[in-house]
Amino acid sequence: MRTVGLIGGMSWESSLTYYQRINTLVKERLGGLHSARLVLYSVDFHTIEALQRRGDWDEAGRQLTDAGRALRAAGAECLLICTNTMHKVADAVETGAGVPLLHIADATGDAIRAAGLQRIGLLGTRFTMEEAFYRDRLRERHGIATIIPDAADRARVHAIIYDELCLGRLLDSSRAELLAIVDRLAAQGAQGVVLGCTELPLLLQPGDCTLPSFDTTELHARAAVAFSLDQVCA
Repeated sequence: MRTVGLIGGMSWESSLTYYQRINTLVKERLGGLHSARLVLYSVDFHTIEALQRRGDWDEAGRQLTDAGRALRAAGAECLLICTNTMHKVADAVETGAGVPLLHIADATGDAIRAAGLQRIGLLGTRFTMEEAFYRDRLRERHGIATIIPDAADRARVHAIIYDELCLGRLLDSSRAELLAIVDRLAAQGAQGVVLGCTELPLLLQPGDCTLPSFDTTELHARAAVAFSLDQVCA
């Protein structure tokens, strides 16, 4: 079993899910008292969120790279950034830390292709929805076209994530709003929807959406277990 390094804390609400799911999946595979070989570096999200708002992605990348180096020193043989948004600096972190990084968009793209879908709706922070780093990866590496909500819906999704989910607030009214946004994406031709923020699956459960949904936290966790147990690094 190889050791997986988690860069978490963004937010810790979803990092908890990573830890739980990776351990659960290892136990399901190996049985008995088995658990995952994990090392976790949990950053202060207050600091990272401030850098995001200022657009200081270079400094955010440096801080995550430092976390990656610490995980490598602790024995990590691959890295996961436990958030979609901070994959904007994934290449810099992988290079700077000197450890293979399992990219969340690749785990997601593999699942979308396996489902036979080519046009997918994308929900996430405004950074993930509006900037090119995530959508380009899905298109260039997996041949998947993405559809994003309109400006008003993007603003509402972003607010639900930062003002509610990252603070542990799960509101039925916000779930209903997200489901309505998914329906509007379907009307634009989306064949499925990526829950492209690791907090979104805290509110939207499998079967809630009228479209097939792709839980990026779950898919990323499964990629980590495959790396650890199957000696496969995507």
